[in-house]
Amino acid sequence: MNEEFLAALAEIERDKGITKDILFEAIEAALVSAYKRNFNTAANVRVHINRDTGNIKVYTRLQVVEEVKQPQLEISLEEARRLDPGYEVGDVIEREVTPKNFGRIAAQTAKQVVIQRIREAEREMVYEEFVDRENDIITGIVQRIEQKNVIVDLGRTEAVLPPTEQMPNDEYKQGERIKTYITEVRRTTKGPQILISRTHPGLLKRLFELEVPEIYDGTVEIKSVAREAGYRSKVAVFSANKDVDPVGACVGPKGARVQAIVSELRGEKIDIVKWDEDPKVFVANALSPAKVISVQLQTEEKLANVVVPDYQLSLAIGKEGQNARLAAKLTGWKIDITSESEAHKNNPEETQEIGPEEVINSTDSYEGAEGLEEA
Repeated sequence: MNEEFLAALAEIERDKGITKDILFEAIEAALVSAYKRNFNTAANVRVHINRDTGNIKVYTRLQVVEEVKQPQLEISLEEARRLDPGYEVGDVIEREVTPKNFGRIAAQTAKQVVIQRIREAEREMVYEEFVDRENDIITGIVQRIEQKNVIVDLGRTEAVLPPTEQMPNDEYKQGERIKTYITEVRRTTKGPQILISRTHPGLLKRLFELEVPEIYDGTVEIKSVAREAGYRSKVAVFSANKDVDPVGACVGPKGARVQAIVSELRGEKIDIVKWDEDPKVFVANALSPAKVISVQLQTEEKLANVVVPDYQLSLAIGKEGQNARLAAKLTGWKIDITSESEAHKNNPEETQEIGPEEVINSTDSYEGAEGLEEA
């Protein structure tokens, strides 16, 4: 092993962050296997590389015993004491057995080990880089589609967008830039495997953080997100600063901020509603754009019984129950919606007092579409 090779190891240490000691130890371990393979021996050997000169020496290790049964592994006490009278049974003697033509084998083995170690180090560096970005948004370029999996180039590595994490209205074209959400980074024998998603609620939350400075600096807080990817989402926002309208901040001037997110999600409709610590008000807001007359809570069952005007019933429920379903996900309450006339029929005494003045104000919301399609 010459000076050029030692210089190369020093460069690898500097550029790749792999210490020379780790490389030397790996090469020594590989040379032990190479020696046994090439010289058909089962002897217990040790390989040492001089860290300064690169010289390689092979030593056979023999254990001192009373009676030799395995000549390749053992040496008699009598013979050992001829070398050094201080040897005792159980000691290990090393003898140099470096073959004359071992340099060529060593060079080839060392090259293979170094290449392998570089690959492993690069994979580990990629893993460490992306494992810290789990639950974060990332932009990549669509490379190809393999068995419905979309392979996305992230620069230093590739990520997999499985069919289950693709939005139904997405069409992927080679070379297209897309934003995705990193759900998991796995270690594998072939390097890190990065799984990404376009349907995860976290993607929507991170898009708002990117588009709305007030969310990024903490003035506005996203309390919860409910999403049916590709169709409709609801986002509950709150601000402790009374001078800041959290819904207006998310909508942006002329709806510019939310529309940028809608565009990134290929037209997914987004409702932004105001979070409230009062569950009644929050449930009413979550059912926006429908107006709510009253909300009665059954705390133990975590059930909200909601009464809406007759003409708002379809709007409150939404197409195929979507609005009510998203509101339930957003608030964490089961929601049972009843029309005003049905509520009056079932409980005339309770509903007689319900009037227009008691309609819960849920106007602090933004509907990211022209209107919910009625069921």
